Amino acid sequence: MSNQHVLVTYSAPVSFLASESWRQVLAALQSQLPLRSIHWKSASRPNLKTIQELELTLVPLDSLRDEHTSQVPVTLLEKPLLNLYVVTCEDNDSYKTIVKKQIKDWHSAISQRKNQEWIIVHVVRSDVKTTDRKFFNMKSSVLDKIKADFNIDKRDRCVQLSWTAGDHSPVIWADLVNKIKDGLLSALDSSVSQREEEVRRSESQRQMPGWNFCTFFILKESLASSFEGVKLFEDALHQYNELEVSFIEVLREKNMSWFGSLIQPVDKDDSVPLLSITKKHYRDLILANSISVFDFRIYLLARQCALLNKMRRLSKICQKVTTFLGTFGRRLREVEAKLPEYFIESWIFSSALSVVDQCDMWAHTIELDSIQLARFSASKGELLELAKTQLDIIGVKVGHLPKKLPFATTSMEETALHSEQITKRSSTQRISNHEVILAIGGKEAFYDLYCATSNRAIDMYVKAGRRKFALKLHGFLAALDIHRGRLASALAIFTSLPAHYAPHMWISLESFVLSRALDIHAELENPQDREWIHILLAYLRTCTNDMSKELASGVDKEKSVTQLIGALRTAAASLDSDLVHTDHPIMAVQVSGDATCSDDEDLVLVDVTVSNHLPCDVFVDEINITLRGRDSERLKFVAKVDKLSPGQSTVTLSCPSSSWGLYTLESSEVVMSRVHFQWQHTGTVATTPKKNQISLVRVPRSLRALDIQIRQPQQTELGATSHLLLVISTGQNDISRATIKPTPPSGVQFNYSAACIEAEGMGTLEASDNVIVLLDAPVDADVVISLPHSDASRYHTMKIWLNVTYNTQSSMGVIRTLQTSRVVTVSLPIAVNVEDFFRGKRLFSKFTISATSHQYVRISSTELQSARCLDGVKISGCRSSRPVMIVTPEHPVNFLFSIESSNGPVLEPLSLVIKYRILRDEVEALVRQTVEAVLSSMPIEKPQYGSLRRMLIDKLVAQLESDAEWVEAYRATGEIILPRSFEAGGDFQEPIQEALAQCRSETASPCPWREIKIPVDVPRMNIVTAAQITIQPSSLPSGIQSDRLPSIYAGQPINATLIFKTSFHWAEKEGRQRCYTMRYDVEERVKDWLLCGRKRGDFVATDGGSFTVPLTLIALHHGEISLPKVDVRPLSIPTQASMEPTVPSADTCQVHGAEKVLILPRGGRNTYIVGMGGEYE
Repeated sequence: MSNQHVLVTYSAPVSFLASESWRQVLAALQSQLPLRSIHWKSASRPNLKTIQELELTLVPLDSLRDEHTSQVPVTLLEKPLLNLYVVTCEDNDSYKTIVKKQIKDWHSAISQRKNQEWIIVHVVRSDVKTTDRKFFNMKSSVLDKIKADFNIDKRDRCVQLSWTAGDHSPVIWADLVNKIKDGLLSALDSSVSQREEEVRRSESQRQMPGWNFCTFFILKESLASSFEGVKLFEDALHQYNELEVSFIEVLREKNMSWFGSLIQPVDKDDSVPLLSITKKHYRDLILANSISVFDFRIYLLARQCALLNKMRRLSKICQKVTTFLGTFGRRLREVEAKLPEYFIESWIFSSALSVVDQCDMWAHTIELDSIQLARFSASKGELLELAKTQLDIIGVKVGHLPKKLPFATTSMEETALHSEQITKRSSTQRISNHEVILAIGGKEAFYDLYCATSNRAIDMYVKAGRRKFALKLHGFLAALDIHRGRLASALAIFTSLPAHYAPHMWISLESFVLSRALDIHAELENPQDREWIHILLAYLRTCTNDMSKELASGVDKEKSVTQLIGALRTAAASLDSDLVHTDHPIMAVQVSGDATCSDDEDLVLVDVTVSNHLPCDVFVDEINITLRGRDSERLKFVAKVDKLSPGQSTVTLSCPSSSWGLYTLESSEVVMSRVHFQWQHTGTVATTPKKNQISLVRVPRSLRALDIQIRQPQQTELGATSHLLLVISTGQNDISRATIKPTPPSGVQFNYSAACIEAEGMGTLEASDNVIVLLDAPVDADVVISLPHSDASRYHTMKIWLNVTYNTQSSMGVIRTLQTSRVVTVSLPIAVNVEDFFRGKRLFSKFTISATSHQYVRISSTELQSARCLDGVKISGCRSSRPVMIVTPEHPVNFLFSIESSNGPVLEPLSLVIKYRILRDEVEALVRQTVEAVLSSMPIEKPQYGSLRRMLIDKLVAQLESDAEWVEAYRATGEIILPRSFEAGGDFQEPIQEALAQCRSETASPCPWREIKIPVDVPRMNIVTAAQITIQPSSLPSGIQSDRLPSIYAGQPINATLIFKTSFHWAEKEGRQRCYTMRYDVEERVKDWLLCGRKRGDFVATDGGSFTVPLTLIALHHGEISLPKVDVRPLSIPTQASMEPTVPSADTCQVHGAEKVLILPRGGRNTYIVGMGGEYE
């Protein structure tokens, strides 16, 4: 029924049907089949339906016999949907006399058939059709006459086929194929509409007497079979789904008069394939109203699954069968007494396996992608697991399996209880599944079948990626091994399973598996070693998350856990090495709040809350946490604890350290002998659990604790070894031994062995190559250590990590720590640029001092010094004394020095010594001095003096750094006006403000002056030339004194002399005896001067020699005009052929560079006679 094709009849004159031409036409027409891409838009359906392929069966019209209408509804495909009549006439006369009557007789017979369409096909030869057509032929063709005679309505049912023997081209058949598609859709639409109307009419009569569900079923199934025949599988399945719904309604109404009993079991009912529709005459039983509900549901399911297979939805088949077997199996329990023993279990088991096998056969012809294959495998796994569940029921009933978890669940116990209540079965039949029969009769056969079925299900779940389901079945196999006495194998399985369960949060199942592993471990009397501890800790993890009563053993939970904790402590003590277990949920450690500092020693205290999630005491040895700072410094807080009671406990932890700042809780640890429970509280997003929120802990600064600062030394000499000063404030600690490890940035090295203490009586240093060891430092002392280091010019500031460990005289056994970092500026706050000017035997050097940062720098003095061994060198400044000056980034300061050397060039470098201090250091020293003075005037105890002094200084400096409005007033008057937001508290605020607001001189600050010594190399010059243009008074008119220039007018020639004077004073000794060829070039200023004479040429320079050149200048305009400049440069000195020529160094001074000549405008008078006209002309 489901393999029916659409019937299409054909008819033609008898002579044509018997001809070879017809056989060729028929073969060519069949080659165009099946029809493809047929789009059906029905008025009763909102969506467009597409039939991808439609098979047709072409049969002669005479082969169909007219039968009386059957009482049993048949499919719409039992009768033809389309009728074809083929005409080959090409002559109008023959058509009129013979063919027209033949077509008319055929048309009369066909028109009386309901829901059938017809087409007249006019076949012509392509060559004949071309030759008969003439341009002026007004006579109508045979096709036109056919259309005029038979196209009664608007539809065109006539088509012409221009065909040549052997031509199978789709283009030729396109018109005919389209007509066939249209005709089939029209017939199908009308047939379906009529049948749907019949179905609706029958369904509307449901409440009327005489209505029969089975007849209604056959009627609606005929519609479903029709849809299946035209490959509209979705519509066919919809019909069966509606039938299923209608059947459920009938069941709900308990009107079962059209059916037999619920089940009438026959031989092999429990073992035949579930989806086979040929094992019984289901339709006959339905028509006879004698089919059982059991058979009816199986038939309906089989038809639905067959359609799902054609729709390539194999996973849906398995899911539907799984649901059916589960629900109908529970229904069969109601009549279990009338069924053979184990019938339900055998039927479900056999049906599940048969569907899996059937789906595997169907899957061979279907290509499934990875997602579809995974779903298909998962669905088969569920069927196989359902089959395994039936073996659980059978095994418990016959005694092959124990009546306990995991084999006996609550639902299975109800099933077993129902079976036990059946005292006598009315059926004498037996089940027919041979495998189940053998499994019932023998344990080994049962175990083999159980393992084989479970392994098949596991394999399907693994292919589907459902690890949790596969692992659950592994647990069943492990439980089976326990029952069979295979404890070692069961222990291996139970031990390996939790690692797979834990990521999927199957806590209950994981707890059961681990409890069984512990029981088996005890039964095997294995030692409580490291492996046993791992199992126990995993089990305790599940106990905190799941206290399920279903999985709890008969022993009280609290008592059981108490015994396990005691055994854990005993086993932990026997370990030979530490065992670390991370993120265990039986306990949790969280910081309660910020830390506090001890008043008597360098000790930081913090409270933590420890949560014990077990119902018993946990005996431990130690609790510790680790805090991590901004620069990855770590503080470890420790407390010794005996036990942790259930619930929350508060424990105070301590850390002997003087570090301070903001920290995060990095990790926590609870130590139980050699077992260490650890929790990480910070890390990456991937490693930090969401429940572990980052805890911030503020560790306050103790003003009496050890502290260390780093600064630059007071004196700095460029080119010498660099130093840093480490200032160690001991505070309340009498240091016995302190190990200081400063770590520089990359590229810089500290010379620890060369470190030294700046002042005596502040302790001693012990020699070491990699650390600084300070011994015997007193209380409240500032120990200054000078530490040499390598070149750090690549850095502007250096961040130095400091790690200090120390103990005191009062507590020698306590090792205290200080972990911090300090940033020190290593670049100079000022930059110096020098510019040199050679003037004969004198050298003028101009030093420009500028600030390198935003800080203001006060310059006390600048001095250019020479080495003591230098003779004949005289250095003088432009001023004997200069006031203190301030250098800012916008306003540099210049200093000019004159160097006279009687012995030629200065071979040794000079030293520029600058005394300066930064305004910030200057103000900080004033603040420190003011605070000390104010505190000294008040009655303050000595222990409080140091901490109060440090607090006030830090607060004042922070206030001044936050607001720069006081800077300009301080530069002008020396007053320090504190910001309005400053609040010192107590009686200190007003005296401090008054003392700082006093006017003071530039040098009043107690801050010492820093000194920087910069080596300065005196440059050497081979040739120093002085070029001068002079105007000759001798060329002026007589009567003018020669010592002063007369007035010079624009355009007047002026005699001038170009004079060159050369000196080798600043050259090397061997260069003074040589002669150099020089080339000069007078600047041409075409807008100012007209230059005449030898304005470009060469001359020979000698030490102390001169050279003159006459020139004539003509001013081109009036005004003050500067004289032209002269460019003088040496020519290269020829050397050996193998060497490149060299050019000596030279410097030129424009002697006339500052001179200007006053040019007057030329004046004069001219007389012009202008005629006025009149009688005199």
